[in-house]
Amino acid sequence: MTLPACFKAYDIRGRVPDELDETLAEGIGRALARRLRQDREEGIGAGERASPEGPITVALGRDIRLSSPTLAGALARGLQEAGADVVDLGLCGTEMVYFAVFHLGLDGGVMITASHNPKDYNGLKLVRVGSRPISGDSGLRDVGAWALQEPESWAGPRGTVRFHDPTPAFLDLLHRLVPPESLAPLRVVFDTGNGCAGPLVRTLAEGLPLRASILRERPDGEFPQGVPNPLLPENRDLCARAVLDLGADVGIAFDGDFDRCFFFDDRGTFVEGYYLVGLLAQEMLRDRPGSRIVHDPRLYWNTEEVVREASGIPVRSKTGHAFIKERMRAEGALYGGEMSAHHYFQDFGYCDSGMVPWLKVLALLTRLGLPLSEVLADRMARYPCSGEINRRVPDIPAAIRRVERHFEPGVLERDDTDGLSLSFDRWRFNLRGSNTEPLLRLNVETRGDPDLLQRKTAEVLAVIDAGE
Repeated sequence: MTLPACFKAYDIRGRVPDELDETLAEGIGRALARRLRQDREEGIGAGERASPEGPITVALGRDIRLSSPTLAGALARGLQEAGADVVDLGLCGTEMVYFAVFHLGLDGGVMITASHNPKDYNGLKLVRVGSRPISGDSGLRDVGAWALQEPESWAGPRGTVRFHDPTPAFLDLLHRLVPPESLAPLRVVFDTGNGCAGPLVRTLAEGLPLRASILRERPDGEFPQGVPNPLLPENRDLCARAVLDLGADVGIAFDGDFDRCFFFDDRGTFVEGYYLVGLLAQEMLRDRPGSRIVHDPRLYWNTEEVVREASGIPVRSKTGHAFIKERMRAEGALYGGEMSAHHYFQDFGYCDSGMVPWLKVLALLTRLGLPLSEVLADRMARYPCSGEINRRVPDIPAAIRRVERHFEPGVLERDDTDGLSLSFDRWRFNLRGSNTEPLLRLNVETRGDPDLLQRKTAEVLAVIDAGE
């Protein structure tokens, strides 16, 4: 069966109402209840449910997008029609759905969000018990196929809806992971981008010894200054300028559903997410040396060196939250990080969080008494990187083969964990097709040689473009 175009590799995401509408959302609700019921019958996560008997129970959260309340209502109807009880979290961030599922021992959860996509898009992120992802190879295709079928008649009682505010318990967990007394009164600029993060950041900051300034705090689904996506250089100026104008120690910007946070150092310079992976790994290993650290394969020389120096064990994983989380559980890993600013924590249900990372970084800055620019300077000089460069090409596999043939002579190490990774004496690169967009993504790094970085990045791009 051909699935609707909104069904992607990791989640459901598309233009509303052309690709995702109320009818489909309601069908997804019914299908999800069926999928979670089968999970229970198969014993998946048996010890993690608070109520192994009785109705299937599903957390439901939504972001600030204008279509989110309508889609959430339709999804809730579908769940109820299939006998599932809905725990309505209201407006929240994706990680609060994850938290509610593992904290309350629910059968699953749904977050209505399209994260950083244009404002006429929306989507759904689905998880099962323990906040395990439901993705393309772990049940999402079943959900899509069942959503298109005629509804199965449910003989049992209709499911219920109850509202639950996860914020107090969520804040309590954050305070346990990073005690407020471990933070100095740092000057911090937050840019919440008119997304979901504003209210939570305000509440959290008021309970911490910070001097906080919050930009674009009010949630607004019209996104008057553009959809919050700090990966785009044009979206960074406001936070960077505020850091300089206020003499702040650090700037922190969020995407729409705040499962990612992005850093600006004390000089107002955007920090590539790659260097945060090493920094957070080092911080986590300080108290638990010998632990395993999972990382993505796009850029890793710095991460692997830092992890080994901190007495940790680096573990390379395929890119993407479903793969990282699965590998972390299999390895019992303490922390997982992707250069795209997804950071995963064993103590947060092996889930990604946009709040835990900045708290950890502020605690590290407090302990060291150094500015972020100084903390990162040596690592950035040792392993300069290109940042992720995207190319739209008509034939992604052909472009990768062309690059492979050009650079194969002289290769010292080849890695096929995700896409094509070739390493040489002083430089390496990773080239992979996006799982969510028709793009070819390139990352290059060198051993302390910014000139070589420029030359080799240009050379790879020239080979990619030669076939166009």
